[in-house]
Amino acid sequence: MRRVPLSTGVDLAIHESGRGETVVLLHAWGETHRSFDRLVPLLSPDLGLVVPDQRGVGESAKPAGGYSLTDAGEDVVALLDALGIDACWLLGTSSGGYVAQQVAVAHPERVQGLVLVGAPSDRQGPVPETLARVLASFQDPVTRDDIRALDGVLPLRSPVPEGFLDDQSTSALTIPLAVWVAGIEGLVAAPPPLRSGTIAVPTLILWGAQDDILPASQAQELAAAIDVSRLVIYEETGHLVLWERPERVAADAAAFIAANTSGRGSAADRAEPSTRPPRVPHRRTHAVTTPRPDP
Repeated sequence: MRRVPLSTGVDLAIHESGRGETVVLLHAWGETHRSFDRLVPLLSPDLGLVVPDQRGVGESAKPAGGYSLTDAGEDVVALLDALGIDACWLLGTSSGGYVAQQVAVAHPERVQGLVLVGAPSDRQGPVPETLARVLASFQDPVTRDDIRALDGVLPLRSPVPEGFLDDQSTSALTIPLAVWVAGIEGLVAAPPPLRSGTIAVPTLILWGAQDDILPASQAQELAAAIDVSRLVIYEETGHLVLWERPERVAADAAAFIAANTSGRGSAADRAEPSTRPPRVPHRRTHAVTTPRPDP
């Protein structure tokens, strides 16, 4: 990890690996870069991965403010500026995918494509009651018991290695209570990015069929709103798609990025635009997969 000073006034700690097409991995609220620990080794070294701890978590700066969705998006753009990257792919998990959408809408010239993993189309509204109760019970500083209580409202539908879960809990303890609260408040207060603009880059949408945090209609809304998109549904998978299916996420993301950057990959991997006036008519393909076992 190294810390990179940004024009937005914070330093972000980042992990970098590989060479080639740049992909920035954006973790969810309540997580750190460690949420990608199982994914990164599965992705090709031909991809240049940038994995930051976002503002307020892990080894990054933890200022008192700046936790709106807009702030998170501007941090991503400032990170690209600091690293000398003109444009990149963004892979975001859960609310990290919400941040990715914000960047794609506000700064379309900086985004080559998106991979949205269990990401919402709309988080605006009150904090869900069960989550609000858990957060209200958090200690200051946050304890492992607090994290276990949060895990209880984010159920897993497929087995995940205990060591990985332990690492996520340890990483979550780096997040101050004020950041937990400000982060979720920033998410639910933000106008959904798709309400304020369009996303015109190739987008892969990966969704768990048993997601009980976000309604399935949000996956369909993303697919309908983004002209060049492909929706893939994983059976026997909950909201934490990245945690439960890292092998499939790696394979599907790598194939999609390859197919939409260099023309490699099969036609089934490519996203194709839809017919929606007044735009030039094209055919959209939303491929919804049937279940297959992880490798």
